[in-house]
Amino acid sequence: MKNFLVHNDVMKKQMLDDIGVDSIFDLFKQIPTEARMAGLELGDALSELAVQRKIKSLAAKNKSDYISFMGGGVYNKFVPACISQVAGRFEFLTAYTPYQAEIAQGTLQIMYEFQTMISRLTGMDIANATVYDGATACAEAILMAVRISKKSSKVLVHKNINPEYKRVVQTYAWAGGIDIEEYKELPENLSEYACVLIQNPDYYGEIREIKGVEGCLLVVCTDLSSLSILKQPSLSGADIVVADIQSLGIPMNYGGPHAGVIACKEKYMRQLPGRLAGRTVDKEGNQAFTLTIQTREQHIKREKATSNICSNQALMGLWVNLYLSVMGEKGFRQAGYLSTKGAHTLAKGLEAKGYKVLNKNFFNEFLLEVGDADKFLEKLKANNILGGIKIDSAKVLVAVTEMITDEDIVSYLERV
Repeated sequence: MKNFLVHNDVMKKQMLDDIGVDSIFDLFKQIPTEARMAGLELGDALSELAVQRKIKSLAAKNKSDYISFMGGGVYNKFVPACISQVAGRFEFLTAYTPYQAEIAQGTLQIMYEFQTMISRLTGMDIANATVYDGATACAEAILMAVRISKKSSKVLVHKNINPEYKRVVQTYAWAGGIDIEEYKELPENLSEYACVLIQNPDYYGEIREIKGVEGCLLVVCTDLSSLSILKQPSLSGADIVVADIQSLGIPMNYGGPHAGVIACKEKYMRQLPGRLAGRTVDKEGNQAFTLTIQTREQHIKREKATSNICSNQALMGLWVNLYLSVMGEKGFRQAGYLSTKGAHTLAKGLEAKGYKVLNKNFFNEFLLEVGDADKFLEKLKANNILGGIKIDSAKVLVAVTEMITDEDIVSYLERV
């Protein structure tokens, strides 16, 4: 930074003259006055002890003892305590985005093992080293399918996918000149489409029967934690599988960060966005890891790039590696079983009280008809229970994870 020079008054005036304004404040005239902050209104300086007391008093206003039955794509899952301790070590926790060729062997190995675990979970041949989140994974998979198809820019999207995912898909599609059509039942002739996108379980928790399609690609958006019980998407004929990885041990953290992943058949490998890490041996015969395919415009000719994603969310991938390693196959299945058991127990209890469960088959989340959704949720919240997500004036989406105990379910049923 030895060559950095602070702008002096003469330099500032020259720049303002070149722009054609009189002062720096003229640059912000388009911002409405009511939207501007008049000042910070900071109080007098406090000692360290006084600051601690002040912060504790503010923190005490937070309500943190709610029992949560909320889902809709973000789930309160059990996260073994050791994960944050390992993932928070300085070797991993860095502001640097590890995407260049010189990244460390440890980071490359994490990426490789993450890809391996996702491939085993989904049953697909290959997986990339993450994308931003589940929504962008869906959108990137559609772009990928259109590139593979070469014949069509029309895509079918099931109407019950996560609404946030749907909005991101529509934005990508608009920018890419892709036509999105929503469907409830698949048409007989799919040859005019590049792909079909379906979510399983869908946003409302319904487990959908998926069969391989003919005439176009099948993209399945899945909840990876559901694969502890449900069959792999590959067995349903999926060509591309996408998911958000938050349910694999990543805390909710006020909404982020998350990460997404795309897995596919090997023949589509070169159309995957992001990067792939591979395992090889060095000239001395030792195991070594390396970036094998990089489809970003920073690495190859821009016209041949399949993605401009710059971050691979490597730290979130590490969380997933740690979670699946610590839980093991038995623990992973047990968490899925407890979630399913709790959800079905709650659903049966609610039906016994006269409420209508609108799902035929579900994993850990179901749609509930309650009459007055606001009144239903407010009553539960008054008893320190977050009862679900309001879908409309009469329906609530209720989720149960392994964090919900039998006593929590009884409390829910007693207060509705």
